[in-house]
Amino acid sequence: MANSPNGTLTPIDDALQLLLSSMDAIAESETVTLDNALNRVLSQSISAPIAVPGYDNSAMDGYAVNSQDILRGQTQFLVSQRIPAGSVGEALLPQTLARIFTGAPVPEGSDAVIMQENCRIDGDLLIVEQGVKAGENIRRAGADVEKGAPLFAAGQRLRGPDIGMLAGVGIDTVKVRRPLRVAVLTTGDELIRPGQPLKAGQIYNSNFYTVSSLLRNLGHEVIDCGIVEDTLEATESALRNAANKADCIISSGGVSVGEEDHVRHALERSGELNFWKLAIKPGKPFAFGRVENTPFFGLPGNPVSAFINFALIVRPCLNRLQGVRDVPAIPWHLAADFKYGPTGVRQEYLRVRCVRKDQQNVQLQLTGNQSSGVLSSISACDGLAIIPPKTSVLPGDLLRFLPLSEIVGQV
Repeated sequence: MANSPNGTLTPIDDALQLLLSSMDAIAESETVTLDNALNRVLSQSISAPIAVPGYDNSAMDGYAVNSQDILRGQTQFLVSQRIPAGSVGEALLPQTLARIFTGAPVPEGSDAVIMQENCRIDGDLLIVEQGVKAGENIRRAGADVEKGAPLFAAGQRLRGPDIGMLAGVGIDTVKVRRPLRVAVLTTGDELIRPGQPLKAGQIYNSNFYTVSSLLRNLGHEVIDCGIVEDTLEATESALRNAANKADCIISSGGVSVGEEDHVRHALERSGELNFWKLAIKPGKPFAFGRVENTPFFGLPGNPVSAFINFALIVRPCLNRLQGVRDVPAIPWHLAADFKYGPTGVRQEYLRVRCVRKDQQNVQLQLTGNQSSGVLSSISACDGLAIIPPKTSVLPGDLLRFLPLSEIVGQV
């Protein structure tokens, strides 16, 4: 894996593919109940142990009937039985109907269900006012899931509906990859934790809280390695300690070329380093390496740059480490409600919100100042608009849009 030569900009897609190809999924798994399975990644494939539904049943409240009686012109019937959901009726008597409710098994001898709205009661008789065809309003056994059908492949991240599917076939536990242990460290003598009084030249450490929150949202365990002193020795020591505790390391700051940017040099001394100048804005400086074979991701110090590099590069790599099959984010296409550009030689990621213009029209609006140091532009956004190099944007232009749910998980 090569570094960017001096002055060379690496396309983000090229960098990401190189990184993903170097990621091996962790081997350890654990068994959890469905109550604890949300957002976990399956480590084995699952097939349906039963069919759903397990029997032919009524799709609505109505009357079970032999459709041949209707076809022969019969319109008046006796109601011979009542079948609520959870009960099993008897075989349908000839030329009668069975009162039936949604989800109840249709009785033997019937092949359709007449909607109750299409019938009326006349004394002891039920009058059918509209015809019905065989199979109408009946949910067939296995129509949802056939017994033995594949449900989910290994590498599926479980969402709410997925967990409902598992419950529906009677599965109460699943085997999933264990959460990743991610060491997070931030560099910079100017940083202090929130809650302390600011002194001259200090700023609060927002990057740790941004990154750690995104990690926890993905279900990972965060190891807080603190704020690292701006010296080569302290940085190298912090990296080695982190490598002994974690499956991967994420740092912010110190990956540029300044005299006080020690992460690159510490990584070269304690492991291996690959440094890219990515062809994106913001987020150009990005480092990847290994410390004692533990993957390391070096994010820029600017808060927006750190967020974008995490969302577009680090998160897909973490997914691959957990064995997730499909990791690229899928863009939407929405129209711009702003003018912008022209852009330079780097692809730009603008922070935008979705604004409804009318019932049929949603457009993208900038969230104010787009500088890489303005964290409020991220906090106010619904996602990122992708602007290719050397491109101008006019109102109404269709843009690729990455919603936050695609790039940082459910929010």
